Amino acid sequence: MDISAGIQASLAGRYASALFELASENGTVTAVESDLETLGAALSESEDLAAATTNPQLSRADQGHAIAGVAKHLGLSDLTTNFLGVLAGNRRLSKLPDMIRAFKTIAAAQRGEVTANVTSAHPLSDEQLATLKTKLTAREGRTVMLDSTVDPDLLGGLVVTIGSQRIDASIRTRLNSLAQAMKA
Repeated sequence: MDISAGIQASLAGRYASALFELASENGTVTAVESDLETLGAALSESEDLAAATTNPQLSRADQGHAIAGVAKHLGLSDLTTNFLGVLAGNRRLSKLPDMIRAFKTIAAAQRGEVTANVTSAHPLSDEQLATLKTKLTAREGRTVMLDSTVDPDLLGGLVVTIGSQRIDASIRTRLNSLAQAMKA
């Protein structure tokens, strides 16, 4: 498996890589990815859960019991539950959101997918997203998954980020460029 050096260099990436390897051996990559998505949603929705994973005053055992209870409640697989136990034991639960992102990146790379972060001034329709996905897939030569956000400060247009590439077609950038040109 070819995992980018950037992912492997980070703490979260090393844990995510190890989890991916175990999930691959067990044939449960899809189940673990689904578990991590569920867990990520729970972390973002529950301030108490997020606090339990980052509170240094909680002991390893307390964090372990708390996260095991959450895993049972969410119906997470044994591999994911064991992984969370290891994180609690190593005091690494605070890095869980980064690990979830790294795992998703690794799994997507294995499927030949790449994620494009699309920021627009206004919400894009399903038809616009489908057209953009088709054009980006043709440009990249592999399946592109879109992650769309709205930023009214752009005024209009789009900013598309795929890996380290950025395509900025926003009106804000054009106006800033024009202002700089007029100063010269």
